[in-house]
Parts: sequence; structure tokens; C-alpha cells
Amino acid sequence: LPLITTNCAVLGVALTVVQKSSPFAAAADGMFNLGEATVYAFATSLGFGLAMVLFAGLREQLALNDVPKAFKGIPIALVTAGILAMAFMICDHLWAKVVPGNDWMTYIGRLTFPIFAFMISEGFIHTSNLKKYILRLLGFALVSEIPFNLFYSSRWFNPYHQNVLFTLLLGLLAITVIDKSRKCKEKKDRLKYVVALTLICLASTIGFVDYGFWGMIMVVMFYILRDFPFAWLAQLVAMVMINVVMFEGLVIPVEILGKAFEIPTQSFAVFALIPIWLYGGKKGKSSKFMQYGFYAFYPVHMLILYLLDL
Repeated sequence: LPLITTNCAVLGVALTVVQKSSPFAAAADGMFNLGEATVYAFATSLGFGLAMVLFAGLREQLALNDVPKAFKGIPIALVTAGILAMAFMICDHLWAKVVPGNDWMTYIGRLTFPIFAFMISEGFIHTSNLKKYILRLLGFALVSEIPFNLFYSSRWFNPYHQNVLFTLLLGLLAITVIDKSRKCKEKKDRLKYVVALTLICLASTIGFVDYGFWGMIMVVMFYILRDFPFAWLAQLVAMVMINVVMFEGLVIPVEILGKAFEIPTQSFAVFALIPIWLYGGKKGKSSKFMQYGFYAFYPVHMLILYLLDL
């Protein structure tokens, strides 16, 4: 797991140096000369080296400590992935609000959503009460909306951008509809599921949810490809198509051998597959504290960052 952060960070530093050293660098920011680029890369590498040592220490502590039997091995990988996703999210939100300009932070932050999308699809498979799962996600989505609005727009109400829990909720509803349609034997009854799925897709677009339609599709993708032969390869292709080809957002302009290219920052999300692949499909022991802690972290950390920025 430390390698995922290190690989993305190294790539992010290289892209930033190339961007700052190219004619495409914004005039206000200036361009790096050779000495500045060298110092920037070296100093940043020291920081990432420290991060790698910290993550290596975390893994060592997990190996040495008496981890409960239900969490040993593969299940602890999913828990660790969830914690890493929260850390990645903090990096992204710090970049957006508190310390803008440190672009490497948003590169790392791109790994957050795919991990949560995967956890939603796995939650659907393993939940003992789907209705409570949906209502719990809806409840925290509603609770998170005001902190989300304050964080991103400094307003209590913003109808043009809804928080990511609504995106995950729509993804959960979509895979619920798909699952029910698969079990439906009457073809005429499947029409209502087609209509329901169409409305969910429409809501993900006109509802202005975070990550939009393709965010919802990412949740569905992890569910549909879960039991595919060579699922890892299918997930890789799907993640590249969704995050590199289809997503529209910030790009990193680079010049290679005199030719200009634009690399979407969302493409870093593909690296989230590494911690996802470390999970083996086992549920592990249920913990209400961890379950609600993951949900509560989202609105709480945004509210704290908003207050720090006042």
C-alpha cells in the first residue's frame, strides 16, 4: 500500500516539474530553471520518502500487533484502504481550500473516489439489511450537504453542486435495480427496472452530484465486473476509459519531444486499483464504530477545514 502513494507522488512531481519548465507554464507562476527544478524535485522527494517510511511503519505495526482474527490477512487490507482513502481525501481538500497551488495533493486525492465506489459495491454484496444501508447513506448525504456547501462555496445552500455521498447513493440504487432486474423472470416486469435505471442516470447528470454520471457508473462497474474472468483486467480497462477518456476536468499540460500533450489529473484515479486488488472479497468483522466513523469523517473534516479557512 505505501507504493501506491509513492508511485503517484513521483509521477506527480515529474509532471509538475515538466509543466513548470515548459512554455505552457502560466506567466503569473513563472517557469522553473534547471536549478529550481532540481531543488523542487529533490526537496519534494524527501517529503515523499518520509511518507513512505511512515506507511512502512504502519504495515510493520499491523504485522507485529495482535490483530483480531476476523481482520487478519485480506480483510484488514480493505480497512486500511478505507483509511488511506480518507487520507487521500484530506490531501485533495487541503489543496482545494487551505493550501492551493500544491498540485501533487490533488493528484493523490484522485485515488479517493474509486476506493469508496468499490467499498459501496462490496457493501451491497455483504450487507445484511439493504434498506438500512440505503437509508444510512441517504442520511449522511443529507447531513453532509451543508458542510459540503460551506466548504466549496461558503454558502449554506448551493443547488449546482451536491456532495459525493449522493453520487455513491445513486450508484448503490443503480446496482440494486440491476440486481433486482437480473432476478426478474417476467420480461414485461423488467420495463420498470429499465425506467428506474434511466431515472437514476438522469439524476446523476441533472442533479449536479460530485463526479456526475461517470462517478455513478464507477460504482456500477465494480459491481458488474466483480465476478468476471480476469476481473482485474476488465477493471483496469474500465477505469482507464472512465477516468482518462470520459472524465472532463483539470489537465496537466506537458511537452514531450516538442509535442504538447494534456494529461487529465483524474487519470491518477487508475492507481486506486492497487489497494483495491489487495482486497479478496471477505467481509471481515462488523464494527459499528468503524462503519459510522467512515461516514461521519466526510462532513466533519470538511466543516473543520472550512472553519480553518475563515
